[in-house]
Amino acid sequence: MRTIDTPVTSSFRDPSGFLFFREGVLYRQVNRVYQDHYDQFIQSGLYDFLVNDSLLISHQDVSDEFSCNADVYKILKPEPISFISYPYEWCFSQLKHAALLTLKIQRRAFEHGMMLKDASAYNIQYRKGLPILIDSLSFESYRIGQPWFAYRQFCQHFLAPLVLMSYRDIRLNQLMQINLDGIPLDLTSSLLPWSSRIRFGVLSHIHLHAKSQKRFASANISNYSRPVTCNAVLGLIDSLESTIHQLHYKEEGSCWSSYYDEHSYSENDMTEKIVMVGQVLDELKPKTMWDLGANTGRFSQLASEKGIYTLSFEGDPLSSEHHYQACVQRGETMVLPLILDLSNPSSGIGWAHEERQSLLERGPADVILALALIHHLAIANNVPFEKIAEFLSRLCETLIIEFVPKEDSQVRRLLSSRTDIFHDYTQSQFEESFQRFFHIEESMLIGHSQRLLYVMRRS
Repeated sequence: MRTIDTPVTSSFRDPSGFLFFREGVLYRQVNRVYQDHYDQFIQSGLYDFLVNDSLLISHQDVSDEFSCNADVYKILKPEPISFISYPYEWCFSQLKHAALLTLKIQRRAFEHGMMLKDASAYNIQYRKGLPILIDSLSFESYRIGQPWFAYRQFCQHFLAPLVLMSYRDIRLNQLMQINLDGIPLDLTSSLLPWSSRIRFGVLSHIHLHAKSQKRFASANISNYSRPVTCNAVLGLIDSLESTIHQLHYKEEGSCWSSYYDEHSYSENDMTEKIVMVGQVLDELKPKTMWDLGANTGRFSQLASEKGIYTLSFEGDPLSSEHHYQACVQRGETMVLPLILDLSNPSSGIGWAHEERQSLLERGPADVILALALIHHLAIANNVPFEKIAEFLSRLCETLIIEFVPKEDSQVRRLLSSRTDIFHDYTQSQFEESFQRFFHIEESMLIGHSQRLLYVMRRS
């Protein structure tokens, strides 16, 4: 008899079912209470349509392999996702594409006599470079006259952060970290400039929506429940799609998105570094790589070309945005650009600190690539070498890291506006600190730059 071992802590809120791991394999339990909705989901053809259109991950019905009680209707084995990312780790266009995907799915569901019962951004993940829905239990049967109950959630999870990123600052999706059910609409409305009211979609879906929430907060909801026509539901989807299509980010505020062109060493040295990293990857043959401080992804693309699934982490949102757009244009399937401040990486948050996993909990990777990064952590963020080495040792088996000496122009740039208190920032101290957690297998001088490339194995 097979038993349910480890429930996934992010799926406990849905009475329709939940996720769990058995011997390292992910399964989804469908509860009996969801039986009618699930049957319609399958029998209406909606499941096949969404899967065939790459809008929803596929699953296998493996109920026969489990001993199910009266509360269990089905056990499903969903297609695995390589890495679970979160909306506050996405760039503007990633969130925008995820929003448009959600509306497309809602439209298709409506055509099959169903609706999305929730519109959580956390139900969307990136697979092979594109957003996809991962929750097969997100649908319910549509009743004539019924409004889209997930409308508020959609606005909070998708529209609110997109509008704030468009009108105010591209970094404001970080508000999702402290608002797990989306950014409140009244807060969004208060942060937006008055000029945002000129755009009808923002006016109706954010400002007026926020006012209606406040007005009805203490009222008897039954007094305001009116039948909604099918055309009204479709009109709502059309309006949301139009509003989101019109949102764009501002191309300003970043000094790193043009780093390779303006702030790097010579092109000959860069070419040599690309060759050196490529040779190391050929020798290591990793399946997964995390590129920390990836900028616009030159080395992530190198790994992708070698068939290595790469997470491309960058702290600058605009650099990550440019990288994602380049990946979309190339049809990239092996690289996922994500926003991450390595000095304050994503932590475990939500109920009991367990609903959304920390970066550490989602690792380790086979290889970490840390190029032109050590001086930012050690000097710009005052993190000692030993702390950096210990943290990286928890993220990977093998480390490819570049040491940037004090004589380098980029280090001098960091020190130009502050007192040099970093007397331990030396090559010998770097090696000594990292050897406490790694075995240094190789070190190579990069051209004429005085920079060194190290290959290390975790001790």
